[in-house]
Amino acid sequence: MKVLYNIFIAFYTLSIRFASLFNPKARQWVDGRKNLLSKLKKSGISDDHIIWVHCASLGEFEQGRPIIEKLRITYPDHRILITFFSPSGYEVRKNYEFADYIYYLPSDTKRNARKFIKYIKPRLVIFIKYEFWFNYIHELYRQKIPLIFVSVIFRPSQHFFKPWGNWAVKQLVKITYLYVQNEESIDLLDKVGIYHAEINGDTRFDRVSELSESNVKFPVVEKFKGESKLLIGGSTWPKCEDLLLQVLTESQEKFKLVIAPHEIGKDHISEIITKYASLNPVLFSETMDENTFETSKVMIIDSIGALSYIYKYADVAYVGGGFGVGIHNLLEVSTYGIPVIFGPNYHKFREAIDLIDVGGGFTVNSVSEFVSIFDKLLSDKEYFINSSDAARNYVNKNVGATHLVINKVKEYIMAD
Repeated sequence: MKVLYNIFIAFYTLSIRFASLFNPKARQWVDGRKNLLSKLKKSGISDDHIIWVHCASLGEFEQGRPIIEKLRITYPDHRILITFFSPSGYEVRKNYEFADYIYYLPSDTKRNARKFIKYIKPRLVIFIKYEFWFNYIHELYRQKIPLIFVSVIFRPSQHFFKPWGNWAVKQLVKITYLYVQNEESIDLLDKVGIYHAEINGDTRFDRVSELSESNVKFPVVEKFKGESKLLIGGSTWPKCEDLLLQVLTESQEKFKLVIAPHEIGKDHISEIITKYASLNPVLFSETMDENTFETSKVMIIDSIGALSYIYKYADVAYVGGGFGVGIHNLLEVSTYGIPVIFGPNYHKFREAIDLIDVGGGFTVNSVSEFVSIFDKLLSDKEYFINSSDAARNYVNKNVGATHLVINKVKEYIMAD
């Protein structure tokens, strides 16, 4: 299995290099790793006291962010290194102020793992949620460097729990400690003889709880909303934007709409403007006068980083992705006590299932279902309050995962 794994890594890396010839994101993936090991060797980074945190992409970064910021406070004499696998994480957060070093993670070959760890000499390593890179895991284990996985979710469909998964399970044994999100994960690990694990929940709850306490304001959104009810569509895809346009047309309620698309490239923003042309759409980045605020029913967020704070202005929110590969972040909405609507592809997302159960979230398959739920939330005050309270309480009851992780870190690193 080890040989097959290394063949897979080689083939996977080669396929991305080939894709880079015509795919911009693949090109970023390749370009970001050029001469990386040589740069690290010359950087002198190994002379620092390094805590290394790895995040696959932007979502995992946000999950690990409360831990990173707490590490910065707890260990001011240490330097924090963050690595990303995906350009969508690195390109957005490459200037993140709480990290000292931010790099792409070299491909998981034996040579790369050995050299990368040699050049950075981490005191402790934290991997957020997924990304079981077995050569890195083995090299850290061989050098007796503590490795903690955080907010992991295991499922029966994963190869660890298949008849052929014995080799992969042996790699899990090399991890120093595993923090998982639910009881099912613990049960699955127990069945394969992995006992160095416990439930600590999801660090994203800690992150979004901080959002609700922040005082970040966006006057342009406040003025756009005015006295109107506001629906915010966050992380939307084209199908979501078609759906929201129909809801605007068919709803019996009067409201305004803010759209924050998942992709904010010029072409996509132009498509949305054209699609909503009859509603006089405006861009978040533009300067608007009072007449524009009154005549426009749609605002388009054409920048990154504002959505998690803008949600607080919503009466109801819709989070995209549920008509595609899976929904985006629901917790950023729920922390403000805002009822949230999403598409049918939610079953792999624990928070979606939980929010439906408590009454703070709603799944829809069609425009008519969306309009029915949305109109009831806006017209039935008691129904809205109950849903709002359920969403807020769900977040509040699940905070605290970061504290457990930091306490575990303290077992391996003594703070000055």
